[in-house]
Amino acid sequence: MVQTPASPETETLLIELPKSIGLYVTQEQFAALAAANRDLRLERTAQGELIVNPPTGWETGERNCSISSELYLWWRNAGEPGKVFDSSTGFILPNGATRSPDASWVSGERWQVLTSAQKGTFANICPDFVVELRSSSDTLKSLQDKLREYIDNGAKLGWLIDPQQRRVEIYRLAKDVEVLENPAELSGEAVLPGFVLNLRRVWD
Repeated sequence: MVQTPASPETETLLIELPKSIGLYVTQEQFAALAAANRDLRLERTAQGELIVNPPTGWETGERNCSISSELYLWWRNAGEPGKVFDSSTGFILPNGATRSPDASWVSGERWQVLTSAQKGTFANICPDFVVELRSSSDTLKSLQDKLREYIDNGAKLGWLIDPQQRRVEIYRLAKDVEVLENPAELSGEAVLPGFVLNLRRVWD
């Protein structure tokens, strides 16, 4: 839905956009939209198409919180110099897309070489590690495409967690996707040494 700006001579009008019609914006327009709609999770594809993600339900919100919290605790206790981010953070990927993983981490080495301009509102970097948690409104293909996009743009490790099927797809740089059925935990491997996510809180 698009809302036209009001002026003294006009009234506010609402336009329903069918899914078959895309709305395309520049990076500058996207930044302005995001600043004016902070309660929405907006993304932008590499082709400039605006994606409006609806708010999550309580189950997905609780699971997101659990995953982000565990990632933060690992980062704090391990003393890693990198940065941990939650689902409200947007990144401008090398291909021009602006994406918001449900949880992510950027190594200190890569973060520190960014200039102030590159860190901007949306940092010009693809995280080293990303998580996408499937909600009831997500199609599996759309999330699989996002994970492939992260890997193609520099991510080293990505998890697609699907509570509906109790399945996890693991994406790694230059490797085939690994599918785990009902795993009890996930390892951060060499990308996040010592990080282990207990999936009990996600499945329950």
